[in-house]
Amino acid sequence: MNFKPIVAAAISATAGLALAPAATAKIVDQSEAGFTVAHTAQVTATPADVWKMLRMPQNWWSKDHSWSGDAANFWLDSQAGGCFCEKLPDTGAGVGSVQHARVLFSKPGQLLRLSGAFGPLQGEALNGTLTIQIKETPTGSALRFDYVVGGYMRFKVADIAPAVDKVIGEQLLWLAAVADLVEDEPKAEPEGRR
Repeated sequence: MNFKPIVAAAISATAGLALAPAATAKIVDQSEAGFTVAHTAQVTATPADVWKMLRMPQNWWSKDHSWSGDAANFWLDSQAGGCFCEKLPDTGAGVGSVQHARVLFSKPGQLLRLSGAFGPLQGEALNGTLTIQIKETPTGSALRFDYVVGGYMRFKVADIAPAVDKVIGEQLLWLAAVADLVEDEPKAEPEGRR
């Protein structure tokens, strides 16, 4: 099921209002060497349901932050060493692909840690680590995205950190909204993707 139109309508309808799921964000720190952004959200979905959706980035990662322009091309192998990747369409020379990140740590229902410099950061001499935490709460789950970026880049940190902060926050909001929508839906994954 494609949840993006439903989520987009829900986010549009709540623009200017307190968003459900509740979320917070901030640039934790920045220096010439890099920066850290952190985002949190509360959802009613269980940690198991959040984990199932987390493993299907094609349902929550924005197509606006893809190389192919189509979120359906994302996949995630959630085992250590696994790939958060994207298929690039065949334009006559063959099918291409992009590795957005590599899985460093995977503890189902609790933590997923990825190593990768996302988007325009990929072309720089940077290391990026995205840690996604899921914690059970009395009303569902607390989600946290921490993205730590360091190394050499041609961007000014003061310019790129807010842009990256916005993108990472957007992905957390999509994941949170979609996880909350699927509580009563069957949790099937597309064939061939883990």
